Amino acid sequence: MAITSANQLELLQTAEAVAREKMIDPGLVIEAMEESLARAAKSRYGAEMDIRVSIDRKTGRATFTRVRTVVEDDLLENYQAELTVEQAKQYLDDPKVGDEIVEEVPPVDMGRIAAQSAKQVILQKVREAERDRQFEEFKDRAGTIINGVVKREEYGNVIVDIGRGEGVLRRNEKIGRESYRPNDRIRCFIKDVRRETRGPQVFLSRTAPEFMAELFKMEVPEIYDGIIEIKAVARDPGSRAKIAVISYDGSIDPVGACVGMRGSRVQAVVNELQGEKIDIIPWNEDAPTFLVNALQPAEVTKVVLDEDAGKIEVVVPDDQLSQAIGRRGQNVRLASQLTNLDIDILTEEEESARRQAEFAERTQLFMDTLDLDEFFAQLLVSEGFTNLEEVAYVELDELLVIDGVDQDTANELQARARDYLEAQNKKALEHARELGVEDSLVNFEGLTPQMVEALAEDGVKTLEDFATCADWELAGGWTTVDGERVKDDGVLEKFDMSLEEAQQLVMTARIQLGWVDPADLETEAAEGVDIEEEAEA
Repeated sequence: MAITSANQLELLQTAEAVAREKMIDPGLVIEAMEESLARAAKSRYGAEMDIRVSIDRKTGRATFTRVRTVVEDDLLENYQAELTVEQAKQYLDDPKVGDEIVEEVPPVDMGRIAAQSAKQVILQKVREAERDRQFEEFKDRAGTIINGVVKREEYGNVIVDIGRGEGVLRRNEKIGRESYRPNDRIRCFIKDVRRETRGPQVFLSRTAPEFMAELFKMEVPEIYDGIIEIKAVARDPGSRAKIAVISYDGSIDPVGACVGMRGSRVQAVVNELQGEKIDIIPWNEDAPTFLVNALQPAEVTKVVLDEDAGKIEVVVPDDQLSQAIGRRGQNVRLASQLTNLDIDILTEEEESARRQAEFAERTQLFMDTLDLDEFFAQLLVSEGFTNLEEVAYVELDELLVIDGVDQDTANELQARARDYLEAQNKKALEHARELGVEDSLVNFEGLTPQMVEALAEDGVKTLEDFATCADWELAGGWTTVDGERVKDDGVLEKFDMSLEEAQQLVMTARIQLGWVDPADLETEAAEGVDIEEEAEA
């Protein structure tokens, strides 16, 4: 196929038609044609040559040119596309490195193979342009709801026509056992828009918690206007969900506004979500109060929060346990997702048994270590004493308020507690030294003999060893693995050491060893304050 005047205009007409059909810029199609023609010309004139093609946007005339670039003598590699400054003097008056010599060459006749290759180049370019257009159109719509029409189903994934493009609703993003037929109308949440080399770029979802939040925004004007805010959503798609809301207008009830007159607003969302039951809960900054709301309809007797571990214990009446847990643990699981806390549920009977066990254990501790009778040991526990350190080093007045304890008895109690602790410290220190602990660690301020012993048993025997420890290795912590919180035990965790205390001790050790300059720490701290102030401003 030769590029002649007979088909010059046909090139432009073809480019216009393809651009209109694919809704892309005609210039992109013409650029693809230029590239395909250049590739065909290279197969005719030689792959080493730099052949370029330019198609006139008005007449459709294709101009074939050969380009040679001027390079330095020692960089000349391709004799067909490059030449030296000396060689270029026969073409240019004053050639310089980087100059280009352009010569027009005769158009080529495209054989069957070259024409097929050109067609593939054009199709590839058009597909790339189409994907770019789709990405640009939908990238800013991620996080919104879109209406579409089902085109087909492939291996459980639904391909959806979303206007000027296609989206995919994956099998795991469908609610329950939803099934769709071609031409069914569908409403989805645009979960992600990504550049992909092949296949769809717009990923849809009907199971995302944000889908429910966006549906409520469409049904409840107060949410759209910002008077009511959705603070958290937890879903078991197709079965049950919990949504926490707060009102910034004291005269508007957030739960009532979301429910609507005779439940009209929430019912519209329920219908869209295939009958998913929705609990609408008032949000509260106080975590225990919010949790009590989140566990509705179950009643809660008591809540104990452990903020460091991100765990919370809930005590419920015996007859409310099954309701608090829910079918297959659904209620407590959704409440946990909503509050972002690990929840342990105990009945009043279980909590009472645990309290009694702790009381008995502490009573026995004081009986064994302080040589007290059971009644006196129980008095100490009842007054809130939990360990020997509290008895040994508490203000004397706090012991004197106990019935039957006078000045002499209080002094004797503290003397016994201190003697026992000193003996334990001596024993721990001897064991640590037997394990090979060096004085540098023993004399390090902030570590008790029992802590040194625990470190030695874990292989930490010098100040250098201690300085290489991470804070979580000492104090313990929590990590998330496959969506579940997993406990990391710390060497000194049993001594109630916090992450901040562990971090401070490790940093002090590094400073003493000369690994860290205190001035650098002060500079970093000052810079951190400046950044925070800028962010607030």
